Amino acid sequence: MDAQESKPANSAHDDPGHLYGGRQASQPLDIVVIGCGLGGLSAAYCLAQGGHKVTILESAAAIADVGAGIQASPNVSRLLLRWGLRKRLEELGVKPQALSIRRWTNDEVVGWTPFGDAIDKEYGAPYYHVHRADFHRMLYAAAEPHCNIRVNCRVAAVDPSKPSATLASGEVVHADLIIGADGVKSLTREYVVGGPDKPKPTGDAAYRVLIPTEKLLQDDDLRPLVEKTESIIWMGPKGHIVGYNIRAKKEYNLVMVHPDDDGQGNIESWDVEVNASKMKEYYEGWNTTIQKLIDLIPSPLEWKLSDRDPLSSWIHPDGKLVLLGDSCHPMLPYRAQGSAMAIEDAAVLGNLFSHCSHRSQITPLVYAYQSLRYERATATQISSSLNRFIFHHPDGPEQEKRDREMREAMEDAERVARGEKSTLALAGNANQWADKKKSGIQFGYDADAEAEKWWLEHGEGLMALIPTTEVPN
Repeated sequence: MDAQESKPANSAHDDPGHLYGGRQASQPLDIVVIGCGLGGLSAAYCLAQGGHKVTILESAAAIADVGAGIQASPNVSRLLLRWGLRKRLEELGVKPQALSIRRWTNDEVVGWTPFGDAIDKEYGAPYYHVHRADFHRMLYAAAEPHCNIRVNCRVAAVDPSKPSATLASGEVVHADLIIGADGVKSLTREYVVGGPDKPKPTGDAAYRVLIPTEKLLQDDDLRPLVEKTESIIWMGPKGHIVGYNIRAKKEYNLVMVHPDDDGQGNIESWDVEVNASKMKEYYEGWNTTIQKLIDLIPSPLEWKLSDRDPLSSWIHPDGKLVLLGDSCHPMLPYRAQGSAMAIEDAAVLGNLFSHCSHRSQITPLVYAYQSLRYERATATQISSSLNRFIFHHPDGPEQEKRDREMREAMEDAERVARGEKSTLALAGNANQWADKKKSGIQFGYDADAEAEKWWLEHGEGLMALIPTTEVPN
């Protein structure tokens, strides 16, 4: 049978009770979410908590254990805590104590920003590093009891006007609303755009590697990478490397961004195994720490980085198909905000639709969602692309200016850590995490609070759209 329900071996999860103060839609909707990634699962969970009947359609035959490390910054962790997932996040994640930005040649620290308790205090929520598979299982366990997750259900076509999704098997799945959460190679995006719309290569690729930390602990030069629990960015010409601990410090995650020079940049995948000799050739001349890490890598996986330009709209003109996450605003990994933006999208959708009291509100509510999310997601896309430019300077005047700015911000952060006052205006600093205003916008965001604020300001007008059933005298 082509369409199957997927049941995990253990679906126990923390029960958060009802979100939104117990508010649920007085008009439950049949909602189909296409895609069972982090964004799709989060959307299903939030919409189900808001009182709706949700079905996820996933093309894969099984939910695979894929990916490597991802970062759960405060703007997403505050949602996870609200959903009752604190215990699981603490068990699965690692809290970095600082961000350390270093030179490629000599491992010199040129930038430093405190994380750890400083993040909790500043933004009221923690910063965690988590393995994507652990993150996915955590959200799956939360969502699965409240929705119908169907694997081996590849969507072949969508009719946005009905709306309905036709599976490869020929089955037609009807809904009141379809949410396209089908990633950077999204089919649903093409219906919103009105035709073929493929991702474009960025010219970059990334090796993704997990190294058991027991190997690092055996080397005096590598041991501090585990013991200090910092998130590290090594910057170099045309590339950079990010390293941090995950899975209770049992694994060290590396993302090694480099030019994609094999002419296959149009392929976007997590699991292309490549020869380690090519990786060693590219990073020849990088510092001793990097060389020792590379010696521990037998065969890396390569991820071709694809991108898309921002869309003018995330909504099909008929108002019953809306996009979420990478299907409408794919994030390059240079700011570590891709999963966060998708989960924020999901939270806003769930919150808004918990107010739904009539089907006539579907289209206004999806436009409310877009109005709340579009500017923020687009700005984050731009910020992510900016880091690519900042990190990849060749040695020379621009690199020296960048490093000088970062050192100034580091010295200021060290003064604050000693209990002294900040003496530096950090707006626009090359270390975007040191820019207090920018970090406040990124990490201080509360998706639920923004949705509640919108409803207080505009909800009364939306309620007025409900057709009257009163019989005139």
